[in-house]
Amino acid sequence: MKSNNDNSVTTLVHIHCQQFKEWTTRPCPTEGSHTLYKWQVKLHSFFSSTLVDSILVFCYFPARMTTAGKIIKCRAAVAWEPNKPVVIEEIEVAPPQSNEIRIKIVATGVCHTDLYHLFEGMHKDGFPAVLGHEGAGIVESIGPGVTEFQPGDKVIPLFISQCRQCRFCKSPKTNQCEKGWAADKYDVMAPEESRFTCRGKKVLQFMGTSTFSEYTVMNQVAVAKIDPAAPLDKVCLLGCGICTGYGAAVNTAKVEPGSTCAVFGLGAVGLAAVMGCNAAGAKRIIAVDINPEKFEKAKVFGATDFVNPKDHDKPISQVLSEMTNGGVDFSLECTGNVEVMRSAFESCVQGWGISVIVGWTDLADVATRPVQLIGGRTWKGSAFGGFKGRDGVPLMVERYLEKKLMLDEFITHETTLDQINDAIELMKHGKCIRTVLKVASE
Repeated sequence: MKSNNDNSVTTLVHIHCQQFKEWTTRPCPTEGSHTLYKWQVKLHSFFSSTLVDSILVFCYFPARMTTAGKIIKCRAAVAWEPNKPVVIEEIEVAPPQSNEIRIKIVATGVCHTDLYHLFEGMHKDGFPAVLGHEGAGIVESIGPGVTEFQPGDKVIPLFISQCRQCRFCKSPKTNQCEKGWAADKYDVMAPEESRFTCRGKKVLQFMGTSTFSEYTVMNQVAVAKIDPAAPLDKVCLLGCGICTGYGAAVNTAKVEPGSTCAVFGLGAVGLAAVMGCNAAGAKRIIAVDINPEKFEKAKVFGATDFVNPKDHDKPISQVLSEMTNGGVDFSLECTGNVEVMRSAFESCVQGWGISVIVGWTDLADVATRPVQLIGGRTWKGSAFGGFKGRDGVPLMVERYLEKKLMLDEFITHETTLDQINDAIELMKHGKCIRTVLKVASE
């Protein structure tokens, strides 16, 4: 049996079946019992069968004796410079310091924001870095002062923290936090905060998370503890894209039952916005994209109408206005293109229409004529769907476990960390919705 390098107990149950005169192996169905006798009693009850006549339990406590408090050497995808493929390297991950948690990343999605930093942002001082911010994993060890987490907990790293103490965290008006990781203008943790080194050089942590690594270290205010039953290769998507789109509709726009909505851009974030509009009770949801292949997928999440701007010789805002008797009640822009942002805003009905910018860019300015605002439209922005992460993400996980939220349907490709550059190319050329990378075993 292999050590799984985490602090949870790894247990195998060997069951002797007299009928087949052989031993079989199954995972232990119980957790939290530290007495072999209690385990055996529970297991005999669990596997109650005339076929089972003997049970042996083997327990391993690997990381508690091998990695806690020590530097871990592990694999990570390092972006050494902009506009170049990332490189799988062996990095060193320092132990967690005060109020910090070291997490073994089990799975991560690849998001457009990772590509934006790598290919579009072109921040020469934001490298080398380990990208990735849409992951899920298991707590490996904790630093002094950590009270809410224990080794073995399943968690989702958060790129927007929630300290629950600052004026922002105490306000229901925002999900921003004053006490999060100290990001500079390059969207990475300051060098003195990073716990990564590679080839003797400090490696920056992207958005405070860096989920393209087998291990990462984060402040406890930026980690959400989730249900231990949650499949990490699915709920990792709640670390960014799904919460971002879904929450933009439900939390930021506050889509109303019976309303008409338009969603611009049908990537993972846009499809999640469609799902959010549907969950909020919108009567009509118009999906807008220049790729007609995405329309059938949008229908799965609740879209009722589809518009391809390339099929029309007039502005898309005019097309939608004609379709909806003057404009939509809510529009959500999920492309990051400033021209589309303006179109989405001007697609809203005058008087009460609300448009939410969800797509991300800082390479260009967005503008409109003042009369568009004076007429009563509202323009808003949304980060991480307005979710206060430590509170909201666990609830989203529960919705998924209760089959009230779709996640599996977003995953079009699954691969490993070794194939990350292939996953990046799929995203770059619009050939996937979400690719999930298997980073480490549970």
